[in-house]
Amino acid sequence: MPSFDVVSKIDHNEIKNAINQAEKEVAQRFDFKDTNTRYELVEKGIMIHSATEDRVRAAHEVLTTRLVRRGVNLKSVEAQKIEPAGGGTAKQMILLREGIDQDRAKKLNKYIKDLNLKVQSQIQGDAVRITGKKKDDLQEVIGHLKAMEFDVPLQFINFRD
Repeated sequence: MPSFDVVSKIDHNEIKNAINQAEKEVAQRFDFKDTNTRYELVEKGIMIHSATEDRVRAAHEVLTTRLVRRGVNLKSVEAQKIEPAGGGTAKQMILLREGIDQDRAKKLNKYIKDLNLKVQSQIQGDAVRITGKKKDDLQEVIGHLKAMEFDVPLQFINFRD
């Protein structure tokens, strides 16, 4: 029976490349001189450190621009509020969302069931598997999901006949 998986993944190499490009730009720009602005890749996401809140905001903007140029969908990036750090500096955590959590998976299941196509969907960890008897029905589901506004980027993998 034909099937495919709906997932939400991030290309971590592109994230690293975007951070490297942002670091190079920050190092060259005059407005970042002597601000000790840096990016740090941590387990949950990216930490931005700088001398002031304004420089953190500017560094976040530089990073966002680089992420877009590297093809990273900004739906998978969530900026937290800027916090004061030790020594009169500021920091901001940028969370990277990967995978489809249970609530979003349930919304996706409901949306697929409301399409009234002859397909079944089931939650499998941080992915949703969709199966059907006809390949055309599955392709129609993919078309509807691509057109749908969802709060995380969706990819369609493991299409099997």
